[in-house]
Amino acid sequence: MRECQATAADAGLRLDQFLAEKLPEYSRARLQSWVEEARVRVNGAVVRKASTKLKGGERIEVDPAELKPLRAFAEDIPLDILYEDDDVIAVNKPAGLVVHAGAGRASGTLVNALLNHFQTLSHVGGDLRPGIVHRLDKGTSGVLLVARTDAAHRSLAAQFVRHSVEKTYLAIVQGQPKDDRGAIDLPIARDPVHRTKMTARLSAGRNAHTEYRVLRRYAKFALLEVHIGTGRTHQIRVHLSTLGHPVAGDTLYGAAAQPELNRPWLHALRIRFDSPSTGKRIMIEAPVPAELTAWQERLAG
Repeated sequence: MRECQATAADAGLRLDQFLAEKLPEYSRARLQSWVEEARVRVNGAVVRKASTKLKGGERIEVDPAELKPLRAFAEDIPLDILYEDDDVIAVNKPAGLVVHAGAGRASGTLVNALLNHFQTLSHVGGDLRPGIVHRLDKGTSGVLLVARTDAAHRSLAAQFVRHSVEKTYLAIVQGQPKDDRGAIDLPIARDPVHRTKMTARLSAGRNAHTEYRVLRRYAKFALLEVHIGTGRTHQIRVHLSTLGHPVAGDTLYGAAAQPELNRPWLHALRIRFDSPSTGKRIMIEAPVPAELTAWQERLAG
């Protein structure tokens, strides 16, 4: 039995949205099926509608069913593989590629590509998210880890929980941060008005820690190296926007539109983790995409 506690910041969320955020190891489709199968209780009462809206403060219990076979299917989509061994695959995800299927999308994802290139992946994530241990936003490029076995998946997931996985990002932000270094500790929650967004402007939410260092300053922008101690949805984008310096091109979080930049200037550059089998520390880097480099060079002009 898994138990989750809703807070005031979760008011208005659909039940399946809330569960997907709290139990990221399971696909949203699987969680919806468990709701329909009466495996979810809200304040002790069975709820059978995944669309049920939370009021905030509920105690939610989930009785996970045995995982069924994978339902995601293979598609011939190119993959840039940075690293692989018997436990782990690291890919360089391009901007525009969704990591896994979800509402309104069943194909054309990273998972579909992975299933075409590899015979088996971890089953822990469920039928629509085989192998997926963590995610990158659709508009973010860079290195992403994939688990080949269930044991590797659990090991990597535990490392993420302990915050022993080191993730380094590069971001160009709008404006000039006052300090050359800084840290942001603000909880992140679903925006109660704009449900596609997250916010760090509420008193409640999930704790989130972001550190940044200015690498270079331009006339109206700055290049940052960013480290995150947590992996909340849209964390870097939300925190930097709250600081008053949204990621360049990220119009969802207040940046001005950039005609020659059709995505946020945000790249997952490097990741460090312990090998699930040997314990050896592994470091993997993903080169900065050409379109980001070209846009940066125009700033230096």
